[in-house]
Amino acid sequence: MPIKVIDQLPAVEALSAENVFVMTESRAAAQDIRPLRIAILNLMPNKIVTEIQLLRLLANSPLQLDIELIRIDDHVSKHTPESHLNCFYRYFSDVQGQKYDGLIITGAPLGLVDYEDVTYWQQFGEILRWADTHVTSTLFLCWAAHAALYHYYGLQREIRGEKLSGVYWQDVVQPFSPLLRGFDQQFLVPHSRYAQVPKQKYQQHDDLHILAEADVTGAYLLQNSSGSRIFVTGHPEYDLTTLDDEYQRDLAAGLAPRLPENYYRNNDPAQGPLKLWQAHAFLLFSNWLNYYVYQATPFDLNQIGNS
Repeated sequence: MPIKVIDQLPAVEALSAENVFVMTESRAAAQDIRPLRIAILNLMPNKIVTEIQLLRLLANSPLQLDIELIRIDDHVSKHTPESHLNCFYRYFSDVQGQKYDGLIITGAPLGLVDYEDVTYWQQFGEILRWADTHVTSTLFLCWAAHAALYHYYGLQREIRGEKLSGVYWQDVVQPFSPLLRGFDQQFLVPHSRYAQVPKQKYQQHDDLHILAEADVTGAYLLQNSSGSRIFVTGHPEYDLTTLDDEYQRDLAAGLAPRLPENYYRNNDPAQGPLKLWQAHAFLLFSNWLNYYVYQATPFDLNQIGNS
């Protein structure tokens, strides 16, 4: 079954060109089925690009998903037209009385900003507390993963000497985890960040479990014992050219960035990048939806948080 989104969302046309089946509101209304309600808190600057990336991965599932895009109250986006936000997004304050089967919180370009100095840090914490009682499972990506680990467990990140940028092999350390069902022993994932949390800090918390990691990237995939919180410190949703776009942007800004590792053909930007992570990205999102959302959520959404 497809994902259901607002009819005029730009992602519909983009994904249809890739032969991704996206069901609009008008068509879904004719089906007698209880779709999974998935909220996406999109913190990325270019929200339209991130919408396409996430909806592409969510659509690769036999489940019907009802997607709700939400935004931080009183936060002005500099890279997405306000008309787009007004048309397709709802403020958190407008949906906080509702319950969802799943929630995805994206990364944000805040890797060098102290958590407490983030302009919307207070509401970010409010949303995480709300999710504990209103959402079956939450998937945190990159900055949101580290920020949530700090919020829930007090785990302070460390800032690397230089930015981690590239596509890196990850080792599966919990092969029988439902989240990693079907994964190879090693798989590739894009990373783009300055922050890292040392492994020994994770190991101080019995409720945190590292599922996949690498020496160079640290822990990539973690979850709590119940699966209500999934932490992904990389960017499995990235498009083919996303790391290149970031690299070219940093070059233009005079930052002298290092070449993204394991990304370009023969490490030559002129030859273009290779996308070698998409299959496992699809699998990660499908496993999350199946094992941690669909099989864990009650049929009656009002029962979420009552146990």
